[in-house]
Amino acid sequence: MAGTSLLALLDDIATVLDDIVLMTKVAAKKTAGVLGDDVALNAEQVSGVRADRELPVVWAVAKGSMKNKFILVPAALMLSAFVPWLIAPLLMMGGAYLCFEGFEKVAHKFIQ
Repeated sequence: MAGTSLLALLDDIATVLDDIVLMTKVAAKKTAGVLGDDVALNAEQVSGVRADRELPVVWAVAKGSMKNKFILVPAALMLSAFVPWLIAPLLMMGGAYLCFEGFEKVAHKFIQ
């Protein structure tokens, strides 16, 4: 009998750990876009800069990115908690704006 209850306890622990892994995976997917959005921007901003100016430029971009994260991440969490129905329209508006910016860059390339 004692062996059966020990196996049941181990099974419960494995189930809890499996749930934790699954929740961590979902959270990582949701935050990866927010936390890694400036990686390409840093390389683009540093290209063509003298070597003695590289670190100040990267530091300025990192500071701006950190300020944005301190505002955007709590705002996203509050939206998700209090008005989750507003997330889809905001994402659609952001996607439409990005489409507009992309079209504008392509149009500038062909018009000029």
